[in-house]
Amino acid sequence: MPDLTRVPTAPLLAGGLVGGFVLAQQTGVRPLGGAAMLGANAVAARQWYAVGEAPLAAGLTAAYWTAMGVSHPLAKKIGRWPSVGGVTAAAAGAAWLLADRRR
Repeated sequence: MPDLTRVPTAPLLAGGLVGGFVLAQQTGVRPLGGAAMLGANAVAARQWYAVGEAPLAAGLTAAYWTAMGVSHPLAKKIGRWPSVGGVTAAAAGAAWLLADRRR
């Protein structure tokens, strides 16, 4: 199994958000998209904990799931893909700024 502790968390989160969205859209099974997001979050949270312990891991996890929640009403205003892109950029940017660049 590959060592995922060396993967930067920003692209990991981006993959979780975008991949989860695509998976849910293509299969029609929203929990499957959530499972993809959860997997990305689980790997990233271990790294965040190593960098900033529980406060950082909890804060970035909350930001990640909040981004997913915000994407739904935002999509009604600006469209699906712009919404997913915007919240993904925000969540991945936060992960890079607060964790990845500190590693």
